[in-house]
Amino acid sequence: MPPACIVRELSNGGLPLPEVVTEDVTLYCEVDGHGEPVTVVAHGLTNNCRELAALTPMVPGTKVRFDFRGHGRSSAPESGYRFEDLARDLDAVATAYGATRAVGTSLGAGAIANLVSREPDRFERMVWLMPAALDLPFGFKDRYLELAASLDGKTPAEALAAILSDPERVAQYVQTPWRLEMDKVMWEHLHPEGVARAIREVIEDWPVPDRELLRKVTTPTLLICIEGDDIHPAELGRILHDLLPSSELLMFESETALFQAIPMLVKRVGEFLLR
Repeated sequence: MPPACIVRELSNGGLPLPEVVTEDVTLYCEVDGHGEPVTVVAHGLTNNCRELAALTPMVPGTKVRFDFRGHGRSSAPESGYRFEDLARDLDAVATAYGATRAVGTSLGAGAIANLVSREPDRFERMVWLMPAALDLPFGFKDRYLELAASLDGKTPAEALAAILSDPERVAQYVQTPWRLEMDKVMWEHLHPEGVARAIREVIEDWPVPDRELLRKVTTPTLLICIEGDDIHPAELGRILHDLLPSSELLMFESETALFQAIPMLVKRVGEFLLR
């Protein structure tokens, strides 16, 4: 069970809903496992807390997955989607559950970076999976602005239908049918307009104001990257490995290679978090 202070009882008598409530947002959480260590898990942009749900039960300890503001089942404020805002979400959930470890994918890794650039010893161990940005302007704004526009004014069902019918995605589904089922899960959002707000604000921001701040972060950090990904460039992984003095870098030659290595990765991440 989550801490009593962050449980909201449902009016229909259903199971308690774990939420972390801050001054400007209500964050939905899901918890796997029990005991130590406690790890907060942060998802990528446009995804939700189910992103790694198939894998987190296989990692030791308590894992707290949550939806960032505007995503999944969390609330969607009118504004406040910069990396510092997302880092506040991460910190609030970590504090509520007493997390000493942090795992973040893409946007989630950026939120962790923002937090530890200001509080270098915030966590005892970290895993950054496919980091996407550092301290330079985002290079794919037009692509993401089009995506945000496709969500405007749509209900959750309409937004999901628009995503699943995108011609590029349909072509991918033919080649890799499992992506269709994944997208159906990842694009479950109560507030599609919140996802659009998050896209529009975060692409105008970057995780840290100065990459040199990360040299003060001595926390053991596992970096997981792949070659050939424009959004999550392999070179960024190498830069972060140089900046973070206690980091390890796992580089895969392709997305396919990473997926094939998932059993090894889950074991490696579990052992890393337990140290």
